[in-house]
Amino acid sequence: MKLANRLSSIEPFYVMECAKAAQRIAASPACDPARGGEPMIYLNIGEPDFGAPSAVLEAAHDCLAQGRTQYTQATGLPALRRAISGWYASRFGLAVDPDRIIVTAGASAALQLACLALFERGDQVLMPDPSYPCNRHFVAAADAEPVLLACGPQQRFQPSAAQIEAAWTPQTRGVLLASPSNPTGTSIERAEMGRIVEAARARGGVTLVDEIYLGLSFDEAFGHSALEHGEDVVSINSFSKYFCMTGWRLGWLVVPPALVAPIERLAQNLFICASSLAQQAALACFTPAAITEAEARRAAFRARRDFVVPELEKLGLRVPVMPDGAFYAWVDASAHLRPGQTSWELAFELMDSAHVALTPGRDFGPAIAASHLRLSYASSLDQLEQAIARLARVLAARR
Repeated sequence: MKLANRLSSIEPFYVMECAKAAQRIAASPACDPARGGEPMIYLNIGEPDFGAPSAVLEAAHDCLAQGRTQYTQATGLPALRRAISGWYASRFGLAVDPDRIIVTAGASAALQLACLALFERGDQVLMPDPSYPCNRHFVAAADAEPVLLACGPQQRFQPSAAQIEAAWTPQTRGVLLASPSNPTGTSIERAEMGRIVEAARARGGVTLVDEIYLGLSFDEAFGHSALEHGEDVVSINSFSKYFCMTGWRLGWLVVPPALVAPIERLAQNLFICASSLAQQAALACFTPAAITEAEARRAAFRARRDFVVPELEKLGLRVPVMPDGAFYAWVDASAHLRPGQTSWELAFELMDSAHVALTPGRDFGPAIAASHLRLSYASSLDQLEQAIARLARVLAARR
């Protein structure tokens, strides 16, 4: 069977490959408490250990009980679009017209729709390295070319406007950023974001910003939306992270008015609509009780960061930039790599010996992948404490 050529530029999602290996090791006697083993601790997947807010679960139950599961319009329930608009107003002081908001089947669908609407063969899209691998693959799936810009710790692992201007070519169509970022947990400073948007705008390009972790910002200096820099900015967001609705597969786009109808046309044909049940339930996310619950969880994630980053540093696992959002630490493991060893081999070694699953940097771009690991602190503080103790034991033995 002949496959489409675009697949040649889309690599496996190595995070998931590592997750499979962790599951295999977890099923071994070494991880069986009944045989004196220690269960695997999973710090590799970016999934909150909290479930959806209780108000959301109640709303879903009511929706099912009343049989409200029919299709919605492709752009989403009008009430949900209004609720999201209200959240931007109350949380960020932004007036976002509900008509510019398109509800999608997760942020993944939002990214696919945006890339298909904006990019085509011959286009180039500038992105940071490191960055979330699926984002560049959405660009490739639209037959465009992701162009990675190496971004080091001195720039918070985020691109600068000057860097984007220097990399811009006649083929460049735009930039795709993430703030806060996966895998680094770092954000783009407000003024610099404004300069990036202006640099793209001046060249006839578009700025897309993945903001799915925006609700989990810990620092007021960074907790802002790129939407404040103009209606021509495209924002991608999700109910998965701040509202902890990962498996519900619900997200949204905020787009310029001229892009609403083209995106709607694509959504009608590709998805029909996002899950009606998830949309009905998500209306409850914006109730005072659910927001209070989400804010308590944000505080918990911050407390976990404040615990785990100093502990990693003590182990010689450097975190060059303190994450200001999301729930990831981007760890420089250079001090613990044997000659010729990469973070890929080290991650598997730690799974085998410490029974702690971390994600090697291989997914996130080539610049510093071989020396870095991503740790997710979306797990409980108790799990993090156990993981640090195991890592300390194993790393000390390796020395």
